[in-house]
Amino acid sequence: MLNLFSKLLLAGSVVTLTACGGGDYQDLDDFMADKKSRPAGMIKPIPVFKAYKAFTYSASALRSPFEKPVEVTEITRLRMASNVKPDPNRTKEYLEQFSLDSLTMVGTLQQGDVLWALMQDEEGGVHRTRLGNFMGRNHGRIVESTETYVSVIEIVPNGVDGWVERPRTIKLKTIEE
Repeated sequence: MLNLFSKLLLAGSVVTLTACGGGDYQDLDDFMADKKSRPAGMIKPIPVFKAYKAFTYSASALRSPFEKPVEVTEITRLRMASNVKPDPNRTKEYLEQFSLDSLTMVGTLQQGDVLWALMQDEEGGVHRTRLGNFMGRNHGRIVESTETYVSVIEIVPNGVDGWVERPRTIKLKTIEE
């Protein structure tokens, strides 16, 4: 049975291969010669693109367009009502020579009931701070100190001969940062 199957398979293969053996490609050669004799088409050149100029937003320091404008009467009322002002007679602390943005919290130390926050300045020095200490150029006073962040209240000018308190938080610097 296997022998008969092998013979049929061999006969089918021979018939298939002899059917493809014709060497007459004259019609294909005529078609290619006809296409090559025609003139070549024109391709439009690639258009010249202008260089992209990135937009620079220069109004970031201005009032947000989504906030109501501050009324002059409201500013006057706030100036009269606010008793906030820095103490000019207070002795400046070492970390007040640095901006708050340049200070980073790098750790904490516990000494009895006192939690010391370790702050690193822009020069690489590490300093101990605790509740009530001052730091930053805007009269920043530490009002809360935890193992993960330090809360500071800054006293900044309000723009109309007065002062306003501004809360800031300095978070603990992690290894990934």
